[in-house]
Order: sequence, then structure tokens, then C-alpha cells
Amino acid sequence: MLILTVYSLRSRLKTGSASPFPVSDDEISNSTAAISYDEQRRKELFQKDQIPWYIAYGGYVAVAAVSIGTVPQIFPQLKWYQILVAYMVAPVLAFCNAYGAGLTDWSLVTTYGKLAIFAFGAWTGASNGGVLAGLAACGVMMSIVSTACDLMQDFKTGYLTLASPRSMFISQIIGTAMGCVIAPCVFWLFYKAFEDVGVSGSEYPAPNAAIFRSMAILGVDGFSSLPKNCITLCYIFFVGAIAVNLIRDLVPKKVSRFMPIPMAMAIPFYLGPYFGIDMFIGTVILFVWQRLDKVKSDTYAPAVASG
Repeated sequence: MLILTVYSLRSRLKTGSASPFPVSDDEISNSTAAISYDEQRRKELFQKDQIPWYIAYGGYVAVAAVSIGTVPQIFPQLKWYQILVAYMVAPVLAFCNAYGAGLTDWSLVTTYGKLAIFAFGAWTGASNGGVLAGLAACGVMMSIVSTACDLMQDFKTGYLTLASPRSMFISQIIGTAMGCVIAPCVFWLFYKAFEDVGVSGSEYPAPNAAIFRSMAILGVDGFSSLPKNCITLCYIFFVGAIAVNLIRDLVPKKVSRFMPIPMAMAIPFYLGPYFGIDMFIGTVILFVWQRLDKVKSDTYAPAVASG
């Protein structure tokens, strides 16, 4: 996926044609096709107020430096070089998460956080506090991946509503800075007000906390604690997903449009069958609506899908 994206960007830079937010091949028109006035205005405004690259890269490096200096003081089990590795790997995972969220409207940030738990927990080891190191690395990874996905969704909304991307970016920086202060204070007040927070069977059992802790222990103890044939199934489904993606990209378009996307197929397995059924019903409704009235469908479908 990353190779195809880099190749596509390189081709667009060569031809000088850049179209923001290409959702699918069906929606990418050639250079001679007519574009509506509203679409022209959206592209003009969105491209006019872009964020300079040096601010984006410089800001990321500055935040990484702050994290490298402060997080090990809070969690000594997580070393500074591990945080550096997390910040180097996070952009790749953030791109994958944003891409998946664009396909399914569902962010899998917790899944990427669990990958960090396994990787950094095993790296640190049980004798060096691998459980706490894995959980701390999970928090760092989730904050990066989640913020990137939310920002891309906000940019798409801003593109559709003719909002300035630079203003949206500045607003998100302000909101994130406020959250760094407000969120810990709210958690501390909540933790002090209720003594049984996180206790099993209490009013606030925090079940996700127990799940993440169990995964951290699993990451430290290794694959030997997994059920029988679990690793074999992981290998099979991994190879199967790669094969389906390759076939989908290589076969003709008239055939590939009938092939499923592994990323979208994985969502019901993670969330349960009810989510897949809801998506299927919504897809059928949208398909019929587009057949009956495509103009109104394109205009009101996002609002109807939002509930």
C-alpha cells in the first residue's frame, strides 16, 4: 500500500495534476473532464491555504523531542531510544489507520496500540518492567495514530464545507494543548472521587484496562502463552490478505471491483457480526438511492449515514 501511494504521488508530481482526496478510481476524472463550480471552489480554497511542510515536519520533531525528554521521567521502564523508535514507526501506522478509517469510517487505533504493547513489552523484557513499558508505549503510539486519523477526517470535512485547512490545523493544536492539561485533571478528580475505579465488580470496573494489561503480560511472556494453532492462523490470514490485495491490484478493473478489501473484511471479525450487517444494509440503501436519484444521494447520503 505504501509503495503504491509513493508511486501515485510521484506520477502526480510529474504530470502536475493534484486532486485532493481521491476516494476511488471511479471519482478521479481526466484532465479534460468538466468539473463543477463547487468542486473547483473547494480545490482552490483547500490548496491555497496549505500548511507549509517545514511546520509539519518541525512540529513533529519538536513534539518527539518533548516526549523523549519527559515520558521516561514518568515511566522509567520506557527508555528514550524506545520512544524515538516509536515516533519513527508511528507515521507509517498513522497512514494505514487513516486509510482504513477512510474505507470503513472506523479507526483501529487501539489495534495499533496493541501492536506497540507486544513489540515494546517484548523488547523491554519481564525483568525490566516490560508490562509498564508496553502500556506506556501503547499510550504514545495511540496518541500519534489517533491524532493523525482525526486530523485527516477534519480536513475532509473542511474540504467539503470550504473551511481553511490552516485554521483547522491551528484549532486542533490549541485543542490538543488544552487536552494535555484538562484530561489528566479530570481523570485525577474522577480517580480521587471514587475509590473503586478499576476494581472488578465495582461501579467503574474499567474493563479495557484489564484487557490491555493482559495483552501487556502476553507480550512479555511471549507466544507460548497463546492458544494452540493461534500463530498458524495468524500466518495464514496474513498471507491471504497480502495475496488478495495483490490480485485486486493486478486484475482488470471490471474484475477487481467485485473483490473484497481485506481491511474492510477484518472489521466485523474485530467488532462482531452486527457491524458488518449494518454496513451491508447501509450499502444496499445507498445503492438503491443512487439508482433512483443520484444528485440527492450524493448530497444527503453522509447526513443520513450519520444517523
